[in-house]
Amino acid sequence: MKILIFGIGGVGGYFGGKLAQAGVDVTMIARGKHLEEIRSNGLEIESINGSFNVKPQLVTDNLAEVHTPNLVILGVKSWQIPEVAGQLKSIISAGTMVLPLQNGANNVEILLEILPKRNVLAGLCHIVSFVERPGKIKHVSFEPRITFGEIDNSNSERIQQLKSVFDKAGISTFNPENIQLETWKKFLFIATISGLAGLTRVSIDRIRESEYLFDLLKKTAQEIKLVANAKGIPLAEEHLEKAFEIIENQPPGTTASTQRDIMAGRPSELKNFNGFIVKEAKKLGIATPVNKMIYECLLPMEMEARKS
Repeated sequence: MKILIFGIGGVGGYFGGKLAQAGVDVTMIARGKHLEEIRSNGLEIESINGSFNVKPQLVTDNLAEVHTPNLVILGVKSWQIPEVAGQLKSIISAGTMVLPLQNGANNVEILLEILPKRNVLAGLCHIVSFVERPGKIKHVSFEPRITFGEIDNSNSERIQQLKSVFDKAGISTFNPENIQLETWKKFLFIATISGLAGLTRVSIDRIRESEYLFDLLKKTAQEIKLVANAKGIPLAEEHLEKAFEIIENQPPGTTASTQRDIMAGRPSELKNFNGFIVKEAKKLGIATPVNKMIYECLLPMEMEARKS
């Protein structure tokens, strides 16, 4: 199987590295100094499960050099999906699978606006990893897992084939009965913490220590559940409880990736998280005052980051 990893950040770098280590034909799309370092010295993965270095079959910033892949794993940010999907149209075939692993609730819908339905899978992942320096990915938390499936939740032959490839690479996978519910469960957790953490600029444990902020966190989550339910997603109280168990268990100093982007003045997934909830709530006639407050307070900074 030929696999293209588009975006060698914490997610694409880790899973792409694992696939390459297993001998899979992997091509990586990277940029700038990150690209140069991987070309020269390979991709270094420092992981809580063991560190390694790999050299992919090809690493490039030019899609014209890439042969038609059987699978594309999207390791870019949610807000980058439209541009990347447009670029992929030139190299994919009818049989190419495109698997988004971004945080966000509507990545599949965004892809379907640009790519044929036959090409699009639904997916997400669980991992805390990041680019520590050019050429190096650091995995610091969570047992890495990819959750994926067909949009219609059918257990197709290509889903089984893909699972075999991930198994060979030692990547834990989950093919759920309802991929949409799994997407929203992850979205509930990440969107709940990201915006408020970006606004307060403190780690999750500091938010937990504040009765006022922790209450805002709970209200953020309840609003997300309201929107999900109105869209037909069976997000339940038990899923909120599980999300907050995870929040409660985050070690001191833990921050979310979107929060780190906001604090560093980089473009973030704000519009795909709290902004998405505000937008959908307006369509559905639902009040989401906490998400709106968080979004509107962060939006001016987001707009400045996008300009630069």
